[in-house]
Amino acid sequence: MSAQKKVAFYTLGCKLNFSETSTIARNFQNEGFDRVDFNEIADIYVINTCSVTDNADKRFKTIVKNALKQNENAFLIAIGCYAQLKPEELAAVDGVDMVLGATEKFKVTDYINDLSKNEMGEVHSCEIEDADFYVGSYSIGDRTRAFLKVQDGCDYKCTYCTIPLARGISRSDELNNVLKNAKEISEKGIKEIVLTGVNIGDYGKGEFGNKKHEHTFFELVEALDKVDGIHRLRISSIEPNLLKNETIEFVANSNSFVPHFHIPLQSGSDELLKLMKRRYLTDTYNSRVSAIKKAMPNACIGVDVIIGFPGETDELFLETYNYLNQLDISYLHVFTYSERPNTEAIEMEGVVPQKVRAKRSKMLRGLSVKKRRAFYESQIGNNLTVLFESENKEGFIHGFTENYVKVKTPWNPELVNTLHSIKLTEIDNDGIVRFDWVKVPTFI
Repeated sequence: MSAQKKVAFYTLGCKLNFSETSTIARNFQNEGFDRVDFNEIADIYVINTCSVTDNADKRFKTIVKNALKQNENAFLIAIGCYAQLKPEELAAVDGVDMVLGATEKFKVTDYINDLSKNEMGEVHSCEIEDADFYVGSYSIGDRTRAFLKVQDGCDYKCTYCTIPLARGISRSDELNNVLKNAKEISEKGIKEIVLTGVNIGDYGKGEFGNKKHEHTFFELVEALDKVDGIHRLRISSIEPNLLKNETIEFVANSNSFVPHFHIPLQSGSDELLKLMKRRYLTDTYNSRVSAIKKAMPNACIGVDVIIGFPGETDELFLETYNYLNQLDISYLHVFTYSERPNTEAIEMEGVVPQKVRAKRSKMLRGLSVKKRRAFYESQIGNNLTVLFESENKEGFIHGFTENYVKVKTPWNPELVNTLHSIKLTEIDNDGIVRFDWVKVPTFI
């Protein structure tokens, strides 16, 4: 391959996908490719797909069209969860040349011998049972924080979810490799690392998915806290039944772990949690929230919730709404249930009409705005630390405090990727918080 070949990437979906795209991009660069933005002309476009929502499926076609507008002769490759679940469907989309499944995506450069367009997308995908080895990855260069993958796959059998079908069994990176990656990230001057995976609380299941836990999630947290040069570590999303008190206590007293937890709930109704085959009920969730708030009164707690699951009557939806309304949480990620082939839920009775789903979703999004506002108000007057992002947004630079309050100040490029002590003063009209400097940076 000549050094002039250009490759561009587009990522749909979760933080895990971002970390994997970044690693695959580095593989291309090691092979002599130049990485360019997706809206620039490239020889190869790689689209990392997601299958969690309908929306992600539909967006794929639009993204393909946009790539071909840049270069109609470009070689298009689809990877990721949707590529594993429905390879033939993606291969049939006009302009797609290659589809790689769960085990093949990390070897993408091995499959590119010839960049001439194919009549029909070529499919290289595995049976998901073969996805039993672990490939570590992390994202850098895209953001001021890095996403560090520590775990992949899932052994849970939630009735709405295709992730086990798309990513295979639960398996983890070796602890030494995670620490090596964390060190590499810190040496590049990145101030924050977000731990990511499909089910990170399950960390420790062997590299090949064997059930023996080499290390626990708690041991991983302890070891990462000792890595030099990392200013902030954030736990992205962890199941309530796997978030143990020892981890909460450790984070409360840690050098680098920040007081921010994202804990999937999915429903505030025990009846629906049982139908979803979740591994906890609301009592467990209550105790997790209480333990966090007791150890860290200013902690930020984010919640995933699904509305419109089969059997969700008006009464059960209100049970969820009222449950979340009284819970001491900071914001919601609201997902509208969407039917997925090969899941148990698709056979269930009590299908909720789309209009009702949309209305319920709107109600919970409104509740999320209210919760976030109340959390921000509770933080006014507090001294916190901000890490500034790299974008100029209408003349302002934004950043996040350790407990995930979004703040802004007039744009100054010297603030990018720097940490500063600030005192929160007021919430602006756009819902973002203004602040005073505890110590004004010398360049301001």
